[in-house]
Amino acid sequence: MKTYSKLHSVVILLLVSPLLCSQSKSFEAVRKDFVKNYIALQIPYHQANYVQNLKSIKPIENIIQQEVFFKTVAKQLTNVDVKNLNEYQQLDYHLMNYEVALNLERISLEKQWDDTIELDDKRSIYTIKNGKNWYAYLLKKWVDITVTPDEMFQFGLDEIEKIKSNMKDLQGRSRFSEKAFQEYLNHASFFLHNVEDIQQAFENTKREVAKKATNFFPYIDSIPDVNITQGTNESLSQVPAYYNNSTFYFNYFNQPFNKRQLDWIYIHEGISGHHYQIMVNAIIKRTDIQQLFWYSGFVEGWGAYVEHFGKELGVYKTIYDEYGKWEWDLIRSVRVVLDVGINYYGWSDEKAISFWKAHIVDQDAVGWREINRMKRWPAQVITYKYGSDVFLKFLNEAKKNEDFEYIKFHNELLKYGDIPISLLEFNLKSD
Repeated sequence: MKTYSKLHSVVILLLVSPLLCSQSKSFEAVRKDFVKNYIALQIPYHQANYVQNLKSIKPIENIIQQEVFFKTVAKQLTNVDVKNLNEYQQLDYHLMNYEVALNLERISLEKQWDDTIELDDKRSIYTIKNGKNWYAYLLKKWVDITVTPDEMFQFGLDEIEKIKSNMKDLQGRSRFSEKAFQEYLNHASFFLHNVEDIQQAFENTKREVAKKATNFFPYIDSIPDVNITQGTNESLSQVPAYYNNSTFYFNYFNQPFNKRQLDWIYIHEGISGHHYQIMVNAIIKRTDIQQLFWYSGFVEGWGAYVEHFGKELGVYKTIYDEYGKWEWDLIRSVRVVLDVGINYYGWSDEKAISFWKAHIVDQDAVGWREINRMKRWPAQVITYKYGSDVFLKFLNEAKKNEDFEYIKFHNELLKYGDIPISLLEFNLKSD
């Protein structure tokens, strides 16, 4: 177990004494010192796998040094007159407060950590010492500091019912009975069987989206082209597609490719999803403090949010194209409940797969894959649904204004790039 003595405490205080003497610094000095000292602490990069995160916990001397640093910053920030700061100074002020609170919660858990505990990512974080508190922290780290497990559990249940209602509406519009509709979804016409056809289908979607994206999203004309090619990394074969380094990769490993996945996947990963949002980050002004962090609730939330613009972007041309989006959104919604259930309430595998089967039919293999993923990566899957929901709420509120314009609205949301979801209101009130 990690412990520390009075001597260790004295040594740490000597190391950070310059920080303790800096309470009256100007805000610019505080900003500058924050960047320098944060980098110097070499806090391990947050990883998806919870076991890797726990194994990377620093020695107690470093943990205490981190604690003194963040507590010192917190004291410095209480002396700041926020009204006298410009917009980017105000943003950094809020980001520093956010990171101070988040890191102090992490540090409190790390000080209690016993590094002799045997770890296995085939078991959920619920099973380790202090597991529920670790999960509550990881939920804040992945999603937003304001969320709680109980709230997210109910959010997931509500989303399941909402998505099912949308799917039921499309089934009704098909004029098929429910049984006939489900049978038709497996018709051969919905599946592609060779790389060339899949490539061409994605290129067609890309071309259609490009025609109309400028009507809804700023900076489109300044965004570099996104490449489309087949993925060859079999370790990622369980997902239909992914994005990396200006390239959209679709996966085809001799299994039929569902055409209902084409439109929403391209929008999520390409334009106006991850490729677009990452490139916007390179265009807009971002502070040195922003460069230290990234916020998955914003990033994955944005990718899921823009999927709702399929019709406006010239795709989702049939009810089945749109249904494909809701099929995956139902999986995302079920995952929210399962993630909390497994990692916070201690659900067994049997209870988890039973919940999956109650809402998603004939996809048990996907269900087991997702359950195992949620054990390894607690809280990560919730970022898509929660972030998207926040963006959609802001959109619906903005549409009430007579002068509403998509370009202006999205320009405000993207003004500073990815920031904590709970700070998005700052974007909309900073003008």
